[in-house]
Amino acid sequence: MSSAVTTKIPAEGPRPQPFQAPQGDLAILPGSANPLLSQAIADVLGVSLVPCRAHVFSEGNVFVRIKENVRGRDVFVIQGVNYPVNDNFVELLFWVDALKRASAQQVTAVIPFFSYAKGDKKDEPRVSIRARVCADAIEAAGVNRVLMMDLHSPQIQGFFRVPVDHLYGWHALSDHVKSLNIPDLVVCSPDIGFAKDAANYAALLGVPVAIGNKQRVDHSETVDILEVIGDVKDKNVLLVDDLTITGRSLISMADLLKKRGAKDIYAAVTHGVLSKGAAERIGQSVIKQMFITDTIESPFDPHPPNIAVVSVARLFADAIRSIHDRTSVSMLFPDP
Repeated sequence: MSSAVTTKIPAEGPRPQPFQAPQGDLAILPGSANPLLSQAIADVLGVSLVPCRAHVFSEGNVFVRIKENVRGRDVFVIQGVNYPVNDNFVELLFWVDALKRASAQQVTAVIPFFSYAKGDKKDEPRVSIRARVCADAIEAAGVNRVLMMDLHSPQIQGFFRVPVDHLYGWHALSDHVKSLNIPDLVVCSPDIGFAKDAANYAALLGVPVAIGNKQRVDHSETVDILEVIGDVKDKNVLLVDDLTITGRSLISMADLLKKRGAKDIYAAVTHGVLSKGAAERIGQSVIKQMFITDTIESPFDPHPPNIAVVSVARLFADAIRSIHDRTSVSMLFPDP
């Protein structure tokens, strides 16, 4: 008598899922402060921008809405804190909050220009340390990481308890200046505070450095230029700074350099804030050519012919890719 043989058919197991990075898919969300830079960054990365909407109602109320699913994604919201400063800052907070409530895996605030970086210390009685208050607010909204460029005071990174990546505009600006092949060039800082950064410019360009000395006596956004340290006679000079608001510091220093025998005066500034009247002022100055980056997109006035814009979209894109892929951001900045 033969016995029946029973063949067990294994139960169907779970189907293998496609690999997904633990940080989620890369997503770029454009805030209203930097739409052109956001698009340029997305183009470099080869991704589409997350559709979204920001609106300011007639009484000043800011409204934001994300128009596609961001659940589980690694989102970089690009929103500078430039004019109108408070509207843009509040919009940034709302974007972070909206993304966290929409279950984004990680939210990185990409802040090309952080205006409140100027409020980094308590140097007068009974004043607010504004940059610290802003850092606390950004963290309270739920951000996981922050990416900034050329903070007015690098120690502001320490105001945050989340990681902060700090980019420098002088690589892109130096590359542009180098392409111009300006002879007999000297780099000059308008004050002692920017001397170290000026030395980095000089090292990248392979030229000498000079240092200006200025004094700011109040909040009127005017300065007294006292003297310049270094040889500038019969030299072409590149004035460098992290930002310019009224342009008066650069113009005053340019005038002094001319008096000291300098030939052509150039300027390289990361953040061209250029408040009302500043662009015209620079256009009529002795500055032959001024180079600014595209961290600020909404000028108060049209740029005159002697102001040129150098894009930092690729630098931001490379940094975003490094953060997303969990590789080193500092490798983007080899020592001069």
